[in-house]
Amino acid sequence: MSSIRPYRPADRADVYDICVRTGASGGDARGLYSVDDLIPDVFAGPYLEYQPDLAFVVDTGERVAGYVLAAADSVAFADWYDAHWLPGFRERYPLEKAPTPKERDAIGFGLDQHEAIVPEVDRFPAHLHIDLLPELQGQGFGRRLIRELLAALRERGVPGVFLRMSPANTGAMAFYRRLGFEELPSSRPDAPALAISTDAEV
Repeated sequence: MSSIRPYRPADRADVYDICVRTGASGGDARGLYSVDDLIPDVFAGPYLEYQPDLAFVVDTGERVAGYVLAAADSVAFADWYDAHWLPGFRERYPLEKAPTPKERDAIGFGLDQHEAIVPEVDRFPAHLHIDLLPELQGQGFGRRLIRELLAALRERGVPGVFLRMSPANTGAMAFYRRLGFEELPSSRPDAPALAISTDAEV
């Protein structure tokens, strides 16, 4: 029986695997880049290191098959990232050695976390990443993970949370809409940005 629980350090490999297998606009990104860890080294690893108490997972009893990760203060996270995560990231993924434009773009996401912060950050200071393997999708786990995260952020006095997403991931957009996320004024067709209040009923 699958259940939601707080992240544990032993879950890290599963979280990385989920991130890769959902890293191509919701599809499988294994083999798309010269190193499979590239996508999770941007969108998972730093969150697990910076604020593991804001990570929640779906445990199937055999493995972790879904997660939500967040930073309560996006500006503070980006500052920490620059000081503590970015030096190692640059060493692992030198931009000038990227073999394809696609990989260069992916590395670019990892080089500037401040660029990802929305102008509406005062109202929505936190941001999140959520991924579920196909076997768990459509069963309500995504909603439950968001509900768990919103409660944790609310307890910390955080008023709202935003996310950025790929415009190609139409399934994710429909999911966020159903939960009550709204597009921000700064959202663009090529770079959708959505947000929700932490006191929202999801």
